[in-house]
Amino acid sequence: MNIATIIYILVFIVFSLGAFAIMQIKLAGMNVKDFWTFVKANEILDDLYIFTKKTDNLSPQEQIIFLMEAEKVFKAFDKVPNLLWEDEYQKYREVLNKYKDIKVFRWASN
Repeated sequence: MNIATIIYILVFIVFSLGAFAIMQIKLAGMNVKDFWTFVKANEILDDLYIFTKKTDNLSPQEQIIFLMEAEKVFKAFDKVPNLLWEDEYQKYREVLNKYKDIKVFRWASN
């Protein structure tokens, strides 16, 4: 009986923490889906940032992949408040600069 009570209390705490997190996301003016997309985009941003530091010359196929992934990140970051990602601003800026460089290079080569 005591174990069942403890399990019910723990399940209630987990659900209430989840509801509280969802409420905080809604109060910030975001959708839960947008927040989850932002979390995934943050992981992609880290990968793209490392990629920008390691490589200077990209093949055309790598450029297209980089551009597509960067656009996903930019769209996800646009949907959340700036306060949420101000710690990642430097990485975002580096990826954005590389994105612009590739776009200009591709435009000039055509």
